[in-house]
Amino acid sequence: MTRVGIIGIGFMGWIHWLAYHRLSDVRVTAISETIPKRLAGDWRDIKGNFGPPGEQVDLTGIGAYANLDDLLRDSNVDLVDITLPTAFHADIAIRALEAGKHVLCEKPMALQLADCERMVAAAKKANRLLMVGHVLPFFPEYHWALQVIRGGEYGKLLGGEFRRVISDPTWLTKYWLPEHIGGPMLDLHIHDAHFIRLLFGLPQEVTTTGRQRNNLPEFWHTQFRFADRDLAVAATSGTINQQGRPFDHAFEIHLEKATLMFQFAVIGGEGRYLCPPTLLDSSGNAQHADIPGGDPTDAFVNELREVTNCVRDGRPSDTLGAVLAQDAMRICAAQTASLQSGKPVTLNT
Repeated sequence: MTRVGIIGIGFMGWIHWLAYHRLSDVRVTAISETIPKRLAGDWRDIKGNFGPPGEQVDLTGIGAYANLDDLLRDSNVDLVDITLPTAFHADIAIRALEAGKHVLCEKPMALQLADCERMVAAAKKANRLLMVGHVLPFFPEYHWALQVIRGGEYGKLLGGEFRRVISDPTWLTKYWLPEHIGGPMLDLHIHDAHFIRLLFGLPQEVTTTGRQRNNLPEFWHTQFRFADRDLAVAATSGTINQQGRPFDHAFEIHLEKATLMFQFAVIGGEGRYLCPPTLLDSSGNAQHADIPGGDPTDAFVNELREVTNCVRDGRPSDTLGAVLAQDAMRICAAQTASLQSGKPVTLNT
């Protein structure tokens, strides 16, 4: 049995709560929250852009702590799940690791690369697992692409193009403040930075062009250069000012013997595939992938299954590991520096 303590009961804490309850041999044994009514189980005011709204939950038998240190002292907690705003991730993760807990921290790992380095060092010193909730590889389209690539049937990777664009989230008052959310580079594009790192390794150099707002990247295009000069990898991300298309993400991934494509967007309030997940093979066929549909929280169930299995087995995750997440932050930092300087930026690999 993996026993979980959730720190922060907001939208993501609620989604994680639901996901844990769909896993066998896993139990939420504690929560920590400073809002009194949520500490009492009234989560009815929680809402998000997917999944069900919050409910009144039964916390009988669950430690409900207003003081975070009380949860960290709870011997009935093996894994601490941090679903607080990013600015709190580093310090709380380090405290949890020092208390002897394994840690899952929501993405992005932190707001500053130096904080990521502190977190990795603390995990190593404590001999505990530190994982970061990069859920994208568990979404059906991206999981399908990973399975095809890792299967090896279509040869080696040649490159890819990745896209993730949203309308300006005007309801988030701190979105463009670097000390709180950090804009779309860290809130949005880091998903693709992580996926690119997962597929291709760490690039040697990035070149980014685009526009800024409040000295943060607003909309940009990036070319990634790798030690293997045959790899052609690019990404587009950021925000637009028109609200009619609040979300759009896509990829086109090239292998020696196949191309994998997909694009999904929400336009005028309706979400639909602009290109369903499709494999183009060397015989000229276009094969639509058999992708499971349904509940968006399924991806979080699969993500948290990986997390809790790692805790149970005492093994690192090759998808959610902290060093991988740290590298995604390094990529984003280099992209920001390239955009601001107007020059290519080299990463130390």
